[in-house]
Parts: sequence; C-alpha cells; structure tokens
Amino acid sequence: MTRAFLMVLLVAMPSLIVPGVAEDTSQMVVATAFVAAIMIFIEYNGSSTSILEFRFAPPYNRLKFGFIAATVLFLSLTARSPIEAAPISDLAAGLGRVIGNALDFPYSPVRSMTNLMPVGADAKSIDAVRSAAGVSYAAAMMMALTFISMVLFFGWPVRNGAFNVCLNLPLFDPTGGGDVVDRLQRDAGLNVSLGFVLPFLIPVGLVLITNFAEKVGYLLPLNLIWITCAWAFLPASLIMRGVAMYRIAGLISQKRQRAYAKAEAEPELQIA
Repeated sequence: MTRAFLMVLLVAMPSLIVPGVAEDTSQMVVATAFVAAIMIFIEYNGSSTSILEFRFAPPYNRLKFGFIAATVLFLSLTARSPIEAAPISDLAAGLGRVIGNALDFPYSPVRSMTNLMPVGADAKSIDAVRSAAGVSYAAAMMMALTFISMVLFFGWPVRNGAFNVCLNLPLFDPTGGGDVVDRLQRDAGLNVSLGFVLPFLIPVGLVLITNFAEKVGYLLPLNLIWITCAWAFLPASLIMRGVAMYRIAGLISQKRQRAYAKAEAEPELQIA
C-alpha cells in the first residue's frame, strides 16, 4: 500500500506544485495515478512478478524511484519559479540553469534536446528546455553510476541473499535456447549500447515529427517535465539493466566453475 501511495504522489507531484494546471489535465493526472497505483499494488502483493524486474533484489527499483522522484520534484519547483516566485523555487531554477549550461555543449545529449525547439524560439523557452534536460540527464547518469558502484563495491545482489533469476527477470526465459550465460551477456550488451545511444536517437526521431514542439505542447510545464524525464531515465534504466544482467551472468558462471571443481575433486576423495 505504501508503494502504491508513493506512486500516486510521484505522478501527481507536478500538478500539485506547478500552479495553473488545467482542469482536464488534472483529471488525466488523477486517472494515470490511479492506474499506476493499481499496477504497483498488484505487482508487490503477488508471490511472483509479472513484468517488474529485480523486485527481489533491492535496492534496484528503490534507487530508480528515488532518483526519478527527486528529479520530478526539482523540475516542478523550477517550473513554478516563473509563475510564483519563492526562495526554494528560485534556487532550483538557478541551479537548473547552471547544470543545463554546463552540459549544453556541441554534440551533447542536452544540445540535441534544445535542437527540438522550433526556429525563432525565444531565449527564455530554450533556457527552460536546457535546464530541464540538463537536470534530468545529470540525475539519470548519477543513478546509473550509483548502481554500478553498488555492483562493484557492495556485492549487489548476493549481499541480500540468494538471487532467483526466474523471479527477478520475469521477461527472460532461461529455457529459450542456447547457453544462459551467453544470452544474458548478449542482452546486457544490447541494453548498455541502447542506453548510451538513445539520448541522441530519441531527439533525432522527434525532429522527424514536423513541428513536434508545437504539436505536443513541449514547453507546457507538465509536458516538459515528463518528456525530459522519460528521455533521460529510459536510457539510464537500460544501462542499469545491462549492468545487472552482466553481473548475473558472472554469478552463474562462477557457480558453474565451483560445481565443476567440486565434481572433479569428488572422485579423488573417493579413491583416497
């Protein structure tokens, strides 16, 4: 129940913080929050998962939720600043500009997002996109690096006990043919590769949509928050998934080696 409530709070957070949200938008937010809460409640109250990966390998999902929630809160405060000035909102807006400017250099992912703006867009609008994209991308990369550190230095996931592949990877079929380790490593490489290139590919795909920024209301505060978060955290989540699958493949390989060594030692013990 607590997780469902937190999901409702996450979905509704921008609408609660940013003033002037339209009534039909508020209704859509309520419906989306309700659906998300039901999905989370069902996932975490069943004995096994259906689509949620690494449910029994904390803090994988907690880490993602925490960084996404913090980013949504930060961007919501930033979007509130031009409408209702407040010290905390102005501080968030100023810090967002610093981060956005630092990450907006030629051929950077942040620059690719600012290029979505239509020709003739005013400097204020471009600055808002730059800040939102910079904060989202910086937070997403921090999330991925934090998880990598947990794998390298804190022994995730075996530090929390035995790891069950079937329960934690419900979308991965270990009996699908071929060696499990090879398949995990192949899928891991694909996820990591996509995680690095998607921040560049997504804006390219959106550019192909004529007048994308105008059609979806790119500069509307709520749209800007969710679009930039999805653009940044989807690739970072793929990197995390790839690193996790590499780790699991390594654990399976180590377990095999120990089993082979034990099997080879047993006949010698029997002869002695």
